[in-house]
Amino acid sequence: MTYAQEMWQFFSTGQNLEFLLRIIVACVCGAAIGYERSKRFKEAGIRTHVIVCCAAALIMIVSKYGFVDLGSTGTGFFPGTSGADPARIAAAVISGIGFLGAGAIFRNKNAVKGLTTAAGLWATAGIGLTIGAGMYWLGVVTAVIICVMQYLMHRFTVGSDAFQDCILEFDVDNEVDFQPLLTEFVQSLDGQISSYSYAINGSTTHYSVTMKAKKDVSMELVNSFSKQNPGIRAASASKM
Repeated sequence: MTYAQEMWQFFSTGQNLEFLLRIIVACVCGAAIGYERSKRFKEAGIRTHVIVCCAAALIMIVSKYGFVDLGSTGTGFFPGTSGADPARIAAAVISGIGFLGAGAIFRNKNAVKGLTTAAGLWATAGIGLTIGAGMYWLGVVTAVIICVMQYLMHRFTVGSDAFQDCILEFDVDNEVDFQPLLTEFVQSLDGQISSYSYAINGSTTHYSVTMKAKKDVSMELVNSFSKQNPGIRAASASKM
């Protein structure tokens, strides 16, 4: 009898399905919270919340039930391990992986990048703990759920995950009332301004706008906007 077969005997099919139900419910709850955050253009959107909530549920299941084989008399597949305390190592992994996650997050002006990557690292650590505890199917199923969710969210973007961060800069004649034009341009991109600044230099005003836009902000689009408004002397766009 293999270790996987022995672990399967500890849990009935109904219990295994209960584990799966907990994971799915956690994903749904995380998605609901993430959707609300994404509608407010927050950096941590649906994907990040789903990954964190799913991984937290997974780790909780492992913490409660993953060491059930150690409650035996030590005559199982790995004899002599009865009475051990593997939870202390698992707890250290969950805390320690935060250092890697922190290294994956960086800030570029008003935009925060790497939150989903950091959450993915944390979730991957939980999956590794699950498989290491012998709950192979649960670790594999959770990995599949996260991968499918990531694929679908990239293919069918929702909320703030559908937006790109970019910077627009314009040099405009002071005689031109540019703010209404800029507002109309941002609205045409299905965007929202994150920060806004301007500086007057002689007869020219330099506008710098950081924004989230749903549509692709290309130089062709910026050039077209500039040609329609002769008061614009120079324009540039860059993605963050």
